[in-house]
Amino acid sequence: MAAKKKVKKVGGKREVLVVGSKVKDYVRSKGLMASGDLLEAISDQVHNMLDRAATRTESNKRSTMRPADL
Repeated sequence: MAAKKKVKKVGGKREVLVVGSKVKDYVRSKGLMASGDLLEAISDQVHNMLDRAATRTESNKRSTMRPADL
């Protein structure tokens, strides 16, 4: 099994994986406002989702993550 890569951390936090302006535009399109910590929370959810998908991919002895792994 390949060595696990560490997630890049910025200032003790995981790297943000979402485009802030796009998220904020989407939230605004719903007539809502986005709190300051929304982007970090969404990014954490994406990290968790990808971590679970990576585990599933590896357990199926594949190196390609697929939508079904999500």
